[in-house]
Amino acid sequence: MKVTAVSNGVVIDHITAGKCMKLYQFLDLDHVDATIALIKNAPSQKMGKKDIIKIDTELELDLDALGYIDPNVTINIVKDGVCVKKVHPQLPERLTNIIQCKNPRCITSVEQEIPHIFKLTDREKGEYRCIYCESKAKN
Repeated sequence: MKVTAVSNGVVIDHITAGKCMKLYQFLDLDHVDATIALIKNAPSQKMGKKDIIKIDTELELDLDALGYIDPNVTINIVKDGVCVKKVHPQLPERLTNIIQCKNPRCITSVEQEIPHIFKLTDREKGEYRCIYCESKAKN
């Protein structure tokens, strides 16, 4: 199998094996008019197996969301075939409208206009809680 290098675009590397489709759907890549390569279960010395997404166009990415979905990812920005920037997103302190509160008694269930905001309560476990009702987010 041959997957060519990205000339101008984004490479999302070090995705935990099996999570590339979740990232693909979150980033809404099926609506991007560009060449996109999904590589699943690629061998990795560091991780054993990993997934990779190559996008052959420039794209704005929500680093907070990527850090929440998979804090292991590395985002490489490529221009003229050269990696010009590497980003390692971290777990964000707050998430707004990335996940939704599932508590039926939460104010966000009744008031549709209120943003769903979660705060990081345990960095080691990657645990987030709703700021309104303290319900734990399901990851």
